[in-house]
Amino acid sequence: NYDLRNDGKNTDNVLTYGMGYHQNRYSPLAQINTSNVKKLVPVWSLGMENDLGEQAQPMVYNGVMYVTNVKWTFAIDLATGKQIWRTAVDYDPGTPRVVCCGISNKGAAIYNGKLYRVTLDAHVLALDMKTGKQLWKNKFAEWKEGYSSIVAPLIANGVLVTGISGAEFGIRGFLDGWDPETGKQLWRRYLTPGPGEKGHETWPQNSEAYKRGGATPWGIGSYDPELDLTYWGTGNGGAWNPIERPGDSLYVASVVAVRPKTGEIVWHYQFTPGDPLDFDAINENILADIRINGKVRKVLIHADKNAFLYVIDRATGELLAANEFARQNWAERIDLKTGRPVFTDLLKRMLAGEEVEFWPGPRGGKNWGPAAFNPHNGLMYMNIANHPRMFKFAPIGEYKPGERYTGVQTRVPPRRPGEPDGFYVAVDPLTAKPKWKIPLMDYMQWGGMLATGGGLLFSGKQTGEVVAIDADNGNMLWKYQTGSAINAPAVTFTHKGRQYVTVLSGRGGGAINVNGELRDAVPLGGMVWTFALLPE
Repeated sequence: NYDLRNDGKNTDNVLTYGMGYHQNRYSPLAQINTSNVKKLVPVWSLGMENDLGEQAQPMVYNGVMYVTNVKWTFAIDLATGKQIWRTAVDYDPGTPRVVCCGISNKGAAIYNGKLYRVTLDAHVLALDMKTGKQLWKNKFAEWKEGYSSIVAPLIANGVLVTGISGAEFGIRGFLDGWDPETGKQLWRRYLTPGPGEKGHETWPQNSEAYKRGGATPWGIGSYDPELDLTYWGTGNGGAWNPIERPGDSLYVASVVAVRPKTGEIVWHYQFTPGDPLDFDAINENILADIRINGKVRKVLIHADKNAFLYVIDRATGELLAANEFARQNWAERIDLKTGRPVFTDLLKRMLAGEEVEFWPGPRGGKNWGPAAFNPHNGLMYMNIANHPRMFKFAPIGEYKPGERYTGVQTRVPPRRPGEPDGFYVAVDPLTAKPKWKIPLMDYMQWGGMLATGGGLLFSGKQTGEVVAIDADNGNMLWKYQTGSAINAPAVTFTHKGRQYVTVLSGRGGGAINVNGELRDAVPLGGMVWTFALLPE
């Protein structure tokens, strides 16, 4: 636990998803910086034997890199890029039928000599980090009922925590706690409360709607060891059409603060009550200590798919700020007194049967591609999207396990000439005002952001380039063509005193169905790419 709590302090290792439990994706490393980044070159690359897409963040420990995808788990020698071992993932080949938005895996957790990961068909397993041998494996849901899993697990206070996917199929979201040594299930916390549980009053009574209610935590948790709370965002409601679940439908589209030892929900905040617009709230929850009105507050920062940027007291759940960071037309504002959005007439028109155009569209204001937060200048760096969506409620139909359960007709209108597909942006979390904003005239990006002490941001493009951006102004300083789209977050670390940057390349995952033009232009194929400065 000590190493995990201090991830980021020993730059030779990357032990957690997000470069630390706080998920700020900031590294103090400055050997690679704005003045020399043009000398960055690939030092090794390795094929991932996978054409389904790469979305995982690598882990680094004791000179070895660990990388996952849907098909494989790899251990790679940092110095040479040679494979040490690779272990095939045994998952039911029928599972992709119940995957909503692309086949992917977000990464692994490591602890006490073991690597932990999930499989697409909803199993969790442990591998020996030295040999790749499977030590235990447990099934936690039935894929034929619409359940799947892509989440990067989290180790918090000695407990392995995993989440589930599948809200589009009318499943019931949950978090599980496991004993990392034995694989014994310690607890399960359903995220749509049943009769007798707090929050059930927000669901229709004498109804089983909550059993199909969604709220799937398929992103990744952050953890505050001092408060002993882990924070998970939850997905959309099931069905999207709220006709069978009027009201707030807790805990859809929320953040829940959970005790890792017991699964108890200590507090929650709901970003989009009822979530009738498919605004999953699974985006990362960055933990930071920032000065507000002269006082340093322990906060959680969350850029939601709904286009609002939230700052919340992470001990109590009190809303401190909520401001628009991307184009939206569904809410007039977020009322800080009540913590609730003030809806425009959009939802009323939809409930009356009208087809409406609303912003943000299917990719949200920001999607799962993680943001970075620099604790020294207080700025947050994001990839944001710029699409609308046409939406009309439709009959839900009978619920059938393993079949889509949404109750909407939806389409994305053609892109308007001259309209950016997305932006790179640096913002103040408290105001959401940009310090700079760079339009992306080709495609929005999914690769997330990594910020460094060298004044750089690393990200990746759908067209295949890994890029280094000047954190001060958004100017692109360096790029390298990897040969396939980048939809995975980069990491940086040191090995024998030299700084490296690693990112996975491979079109697919949630971006596989973005558009035909991109599919035709950018080939499939998964690779790990590692870069360093040319020696002087």
